[in-house]
Amino acid sequence: MLVIVFPGQGSQAPGFLAPWLELPGAADRLRWASAVVGADLLAHGTTSDAETLRDTAVAQPLIVAAGLLALRELVDGPAALARVAGAVAGHSVGELTAAAAAGALSPEQALVLVRERGRAMAAAAAVRPTGMSAVVGGDPQEVSAALERLGLAAANANGGGQVVAAGELEALAALGAEPPAGARVVPLKVAGAFHTEHMAPAVGALRELAAGLEPGTASVPLAANADGELVTDGAELLRRLVAQVSRPVRWDLCTATLERLGVTALIEVAPAGTLANLAKRQLKGVEVLALKTPADLDRARTLVAEHGAPATETAGAAR
Repeated sequence: MLVIVFPGQGSQAPGFLAPWLELPGAADRLRWASAVVGADLLAHGTTSDAETLRDTAVAQPLIVAAGLLALRELVDGPAALARVAGAVAGHSVGELTAAAAAGALSPEQALVLVRERGRAMAAAAAVRPTGMSAVVGGDPQEVSAALERLGLAAANANGGGQVVAAGELEALAALGAEPPAGARVVPLKVAGAFHTEHMAPAVGALRELAAGLEPGTASVPLAANADGELVTDGAELLRRLVAQVSRPVRWDLCTATLERLGVTALIEVAPAGTLANLAKRQLKGVEVLALKTPADLDRARTLVAEHGAPATETAGAAR
């Protein structure tokens, strides 16, 4: 069984979209996405520097647009996705990409939502200096105690011995200066303490916007960030997409769900790498591909051909 996953903020890097824009029609599609979000995604994906891409209002629309652009080279729409994938999942803002890929949201709906999500989260992050750092390794109880002592939150539980700490920059610096025994602390390329109470103002803004949307039913189950539960109902997905802005991402539970479904191959779409690396550590025996550039498309299409089949736990069994 094949699953396709979509990365979150921090996965972007300067110039990562340049090779994709060499494909026929890709620049035109990105130009349309740029018009929807009101930002030059072509420039951001090819020439903008790392500091520009760190801006939440830039990074989030770019990541969603890039994911949909790359996926189109593998499958042509939600119905085609359902014929080959047993499930999808997205990390943080990648959950919006996944919802659009599965047809619960149209691409334009997803782009408008991510535009406003990025703006609202950037505004919330500007209230005080906050950020996020990955904590890799160490005893889980000692890591948890260290975060609590410093007033930090476990914003992402990624599995594989990785937790993402979020909170005020001074506390993150203290964590990096004296990490828990056996742990490494790696600052992330994000501009705020996402998935924590610091983002509460953004939740209200998104809830008001989402009230005017009419989502559809996802063509393939989505393993949701909050608890790994499989969801296909569009209204429920939309509710979760709004709420997850200030709630922890439980990628460990998403991974457990994919394992339970019987995943045999996993493709992470561009800007790929982070989720593929987590999958390699946690999903033993599963073929994993980070679809970073068009040079990876042949291998991706091979995995689709060899592993593409719906999950035994079907969309009808999902919420």
